[in-house]
Amino acid sequence: MAFATRSLSGHLRQGSTSSNLNAQSTGQSAALLARINEKKAELENLKELRELSAAVANEMEALEQKLSTLSDGTEAIATVLNNWHNVLRAINMASAKIPKPREDKETTSDGETTPLPQTLVRIPTEHAPTLQAATEGLEGPSQTE
Repeated sequence: MAFATRSLSGHLRQGSTSSNLNAQSTGQSAALLARINEKKAELENLKELRELSAAVANEMEALEQKLSTLSDGTEAIATVLNNWHNVLRAINMASAKIPKPREDKETTSDGETTPLPQTLVRIPTEHAPTLQAATEGLEGPSQTE
């Protein structure tokens, strides 16, 4: 009987070791599945990060273009402000030529006043042919209608 008990206990031992192996393999596969799921989630996050990074890159390119336009506009404004010195100097020169009214009351009985100088206007001629062609192009269709 000791033999039967022994074989029974040996049989139980083999069963417990095989269940141990099954439990270990189940535990390992559960750990592997958990790790696989973690990696899948990480992959999805990385894909989302790549898409968001591409969107940020596109926005930065658009911002760069807008800043370039703004820089060009700033240069144009700086040019205009630099020209104000010349405008004010021309006004000063023109106003220096205006005859001063007499301090004493020697105006004529007709109410004649001091004559004003002619208006100074500068028209750039470098763009004149282009402007003339543009105005002729605008006037042409309206005359045919």
